[in-house]
Amino acid sequence: MSEGIDNTKDVSVVDDASAAPDTGVNEGRRSLLKSAAAVAGVAGTQAITGFPMIWAQEIKDIELRHVGVSYSVVKAIGDQASKDLGFKVTMQNLDTSAAINRFVTQPNSVDIADVEGWQAKLATKRSVLQGIEVKKIKEFDNILPIFTKGEFGGKKVSRQGISPYEAMYIEKPLATDLHEGVTDYATFLPQVYNADSMGYRPDLIGREITEWKELINPAFKGKAAILDVPAIGIMDAALCFESAGEIKYGNKGNMTKSEIDFTINRLIELKKAGHWRATWTTFDQSVQLMAAGEVIIQSMWSPAVAAVRVKGMPCVYAPVNIKNGKEGYRGWCNGMALMRHLQGKKLDAAYEYLNWYLSGWQGGFVARYGYYSPVPTTAKKFLSPTEWEYWYEGKAAKAVINDPYGVPMEKPGAKRDGGSFIDRVTNISCWNTLMDEAQYMNKRWNDFKVA
Repeated sequence: MSEGIDNTKDVSVVDDASAAPDTGVNEGRRSLLKSAAAVAGVAGTQAITGFPMIWAQEIKDIELRHVGVSYSVVKAIGDQASKDLGFKVTMQNLDTSAAINRFVTQPNSVDIADVEGWQAKLATKRSVLQGIEVKKIKEFDNILPIFTKGEFGGKKVSRQGISPYEAMYIEKPLATDLHEGVTDYATFLPQVYNADSMGYRPDLIGREITEWKELINPAFKGKAAILDVPAIGIMDAALCFESAGEIKYGNKGNMTKSEIDFTINRLIELKKAGHWRATWTTFDQSVQLMAAGEVIIQSMWSPAVAAVRVKGMPCVYAPVNIKNGKEGYRGWCNGMALMRHLQGKKLDAAYEYLNWYLSGWQGGFVARYGYYSPVPTTAKKFLSPTEWEYWYEGKAAKAVINDPYGVPMEKPGAKRDGGSFIDRVTNISCWNTLMDEAQYMNKRWNDFKVA
């Protein structure tokens, strides 16, 4: 059984010091997003023009430090931004707990903070961010209303956990409390997001999987695995138990102590019964377990499923669409925030960078490993028609589908698991979060690990 991430390390600045979760998407996706300066020519064919708006001689010595987790703060993206903008953008990767600690204890060492919604909420409260002037963001009106209005297709987006919209706005530039409703200032700009589910081996299971309860199905005893990151693993477990009709949570993303106890106690029961073959914390671990057939079903990330298929093993990302008030994907979103110390020409450069980020190159890049852009209209310009149809429309590939580094991922005729972008995002039932009882939850998760 793999060791989980220690969620009590380097988070002493958090209100509940031991409560700051590592969302698990840090180490896990690191192997997927290797440094690749050469990838600039792979990830799109169109050149970006119109950057920057400030005089070149005034910005040539500017350096922006973008700090965050490895799956969104990618060297290849920083290299392309530097090339297009004329000033240097450096990327630094930290795990989630270390990143939030850095933002609030050493705010002047960071220029652009890479944050999830719960981190934006915490960093705003700690007075280390400045509001982003919405009017300065060229594509703001084209950002999907999932983020800007908390709705999509005329329907409200789930608020279980902390939805991006809930952490999106503040009333004034230096406000320290979030604001309910649209304002002229944003805490962060969304940059990359996805909807997480389960992966499974169809050749070893022999049928389609569409419900979370299958992860705890006794038929898969000794062949199942779950993500060993408390803040996420417990939500995946909750989706399972709710799917099986064992409990109805008030809010899976903000459980009461009694709900936490029920969930952990059931996980312990399953562990003692030999149900879990393993827990995992990294992308590579999940891929290896599935590719080797040690595990035939597990909570999993979409790119990891693709990585198993690249190895020649069949693997499917379960379409857990919402039905009967249950199921659904667990959503996550990372965005960019401006640190409070930025001013003058460096602040001007930061706005140029934010605008560049939403102009399409980055959106095309992240699409190629299965993630989405908050402005699909610009990302589309940097994808071939075949790529757009495959990644966003859920249509069969008309040609080979490559990853961001030009490595073939899918053969012609393949379809993306889970269907179209709309199919996925409209079936998000909860979001990554920081629970009110996070400290207690972490303690109880450790009970599961040592049981």
